[in-house]
Amino acid sequence: MNFPAGRRGPATPSRRNSLDGATHAPRGGAPRLALAAIGVVFGDIGTSPLYAMDQIFHEGVARTPEHILGGVSLVIWAITIIVSFKYAMLVLRAQNEGEGGVFALYGLLHDRSCRTSRFVLWALMLGAGLLLGDGMITPAISVLSAVEGLHVAAPNLGHLAIVSLTIFLLAGLFSLQWRGTAGVGGIFGPIVLVWFVVIALIGAYGVVARPEILAAFNPVHGLRFLAEARGWDMLEILGAVMLVITGGEAMYADLGHFGAAPIRLGWFAVVFPALLLNYLGQGSYLLSGEPIREGLLFYSMTPHAALYPMVSLATLATIIASQSLISGAFSLISQAVRLGLFPRIALLHTHAGHAGQIYAPFVNWALFCGCVALVLAFGSASALAAAYGLAVSGVMVITSVAMFLVARRYWGWSRLRTGLVWGALTAISGAFFAASTSKFLDGGFIPLFVGVATFIVMATWRWGRKATFAAYSAKDTMTMAELVEKYRASAAFIERSALVMSPKSLNSLDDRVPALAQMMWDRSGVLPRHFIFIEVTHIKAPYVEQNRYRVTNFYRAPDGGGIMGVALRFGFMEEPDVEEWLDDLARHKQIDLPPRHRRWIVHVAHENLLPSRKMSFWRLVRFRLFQFLRLVSRPTSYYYGLGNNVQLTAEIFPVRLR
Repeated sequence: MNFPAGRRGPATPSRRNSLDGATHAPRGGAPRLALAAIGVVFGDIGTSPLYAMDQIFHEGVARTPEHILGGVSLVIWAITIIVSFKYAMLVLRAQNEGEGGVFALYGLLHDRSCRTSRFVLWALMLGAGLLLGDGMITPAISVLSAVEGLHVAAPNLGHLAIVSLTIFLLAGLFSLQWRGTAGVGGIFGPIVLVWFVVIALIGAYGVVARPEILAAFNPVHGLRFLAEARGWDMLEILGAVMLVITGGEAMYADLGHFGAAPIRLGWFAVVFPALLLNYLGQGSYLLSGEPIREGLLFYSMTPHAALYPMVSLATLATIIASQSLISGAFSLISQAVRLGLFPRIALLHTHAGHAGQIYAPFVNWALFCGCVALVLAFGSASALAAAYGLAVSGVMVITSVAMFLVARRYWGWSRLRTGLVWGALTAISGAFFAASTSKFLDGGFIPLFVGVATFIVMATWRWGRKATFAAYSAKDTMTMAELVEKYRASAAFIERSALVMSPKSLNSLDDRVPALAQMMWDRSGVLPRHFIFIEVTHIKAPYVEQNRYRVTNFYRAPDGGGIMGVALRFGFMEEPDVEEWLDDLARHKQIDLPPRHRRWIVHVAHENLLPSRKMSFWRLVRFRLFQFLRLVSRPTSYYYGLGNNVQLTAEIFPVRLR
C-alpha cells in the first residue's frame, strides 16, 4: 500500500526514493557520470603506480630484461583478468536493485537456507570487516607514498619531515569529514582525470623510447618469471603484484552511485589504458638501466623539472583516493547498522539532498588513529606495503565464491560454465590471497585483525538481537482479541495517542500483544484513546519500491480512537525516520491518528539483560560482549527518529538470554 497518486510525503531523501523508484538511480549522462566515477571509484587503484612496481622489483630480484618483461607482464594480465574481466565485465552484473558491494550480495543470497548459502553469508560479513581494514591502510600508504616524492626532489629532507607532513595531511583530511564531500566532490573527477592523463603521458614517453617493453603483453614472460622464482620468492612476487589491483573492488562497492555503464566507460576509456601505459613506462625505465633515486621508481622516471608539480598532483590524487575509502567505510557501516549487523552508532547526514553522504564520528576517528599508528610504526610506503593486500585479496576471494551462487541462481548459468569461469577466477584470486599471507608477520595481520574483530562484533550483535527477540516472544501476554475486549469494555481512556514499538508483526487478533503493552495495562488498568503498535522491518534490499507500509485495524471505536497496527519497511540504503512517516500517514488519512501536536506519546522498552544460569563460559563471554555493544549503541528510539518532536517514555524490562 502506497500514498495515493499525487500525494507525497516530506521531501527527505529516503522518502523520495520510496515514492519514486527512479530517484535513487544515478542521474546524468554517461560521460558526466564516468568523469565523477574516475574521481571516486578509481582513486585507489589509480595511485598504485606510486609504490607497486617498487615492491615487485625489490632488492634481491635481478633486474634483467627477462625479469623486467616478466614483472610487467604479470602486472598487465593481473589488471586485465581481475579488474577488467572479473569486476568490470562480470561482477558489475550482480546488482541488487542497482546497488553493489558485499552487503548487496548479502541481500541477494540471504533468503537461501542451504548450508552453502549460510557459509557465504558469514563469509560476506567477514569481507565487510576486511574492507574496513583496507580502509585503514589505504589513506596511510597512499598519502605517505606521494609525500615521499620529496625525497627525490630534495634528498636532504629528513625522514621525520616526511612522516610529520603525512600525519598533518591525514589530520586535515579526517578533521574535515564532518563537513561532507558535497562541496569538493565536483572537482574530484577533473583532478584525478588530470592525474591519469599525466601518468599516461609519462609512461608513453618511456614506451616510445624503448618499444621493446611492449613484448610484456605476451603472458609467457610473466609465467616464466614466476616459474624461475619458485617457492617463497614466487609468493613475494605475487603478493607485490596484488598491490596493482587493490582498489579494483571499489567498482562494485560504488555501483549504486554511478551505474555499471559509466563505471565501465571510465575504466576502459581512461583508467585502464593510463595504468597500462604507466606500468609499461616504468618497465622501460628499468630496461634503460638508469638509477632509481631513493628507491622510488615512479618519481625516478619523472623529469626533474616536474618533480615538485608531480608530488603536488600525486598528493592531491592520494587524498582524493583516501577520501573515497573513508566515505566508503561510512557507507559500509551505515548499511551494516540498517541490516542489524552492527551497533547503532551515530550517523550524521552531511547533505540534505543526498542520503548517501554520511558522517560516522566513531568510524572516522578510529580510522584516523589507525592511520597515524601505521605511519609511525612503518615509516615508509615500502614497509607499509607489507601490510597491504591481504585484506583486499581476501575480499576478492569471498566475492568470487559468492558469485558461484549468483551465476547459478540469478543468471541461469550451467554448472559447467559456472565452474569454468568462476572456478578459474576463484583460483587466481586464491593464489593472490595465498601469496599475501606471506606478509602476515610483516604487518599483514593488522588488516586481518581489524576484519576479524569487526566480524566478531557483527556476529555477536546479530546473535544478541535474535536472542533478545526470542526472549520477548517467550513472554506470556494476552492476545490482541483480549486487548480489544478490554478496550470495548473500558469506560474511561487516557486522552492521548500511545505508540508502542512492537518487536514482531501483528496481523491478527490471535497474535500476542507486546510485553510493553501488557505492562501498561497491568500497571494502570486504563488504555489510551488511540493505541498504535509500530513494527519496523529492514529488508535485505537497498530500497523499498512498493508495499512500504501496512495498516491493520484491530478495532475502530464509533466515537474515534481504537487499536491498530502499522508495519513499516525500509531498505538498507534508506533513513528509517519512523516519526516522520507516521505523521505523514496521519496527515494523508492513511491511519486514524490525530496530528502529532495533539500529544503523541511513544512507548519503548529498554532491556535489562540477564544471563542464563546454565550459560557456558564462551556463551557468557559472548553475552558480556553484547552487553558492552549495547552500551555504545544508540537506543532504538533515537535510531528510528522517535522522540524528536513528541514525548517519549522508556520502560525497563528484565530479559534473560539463553
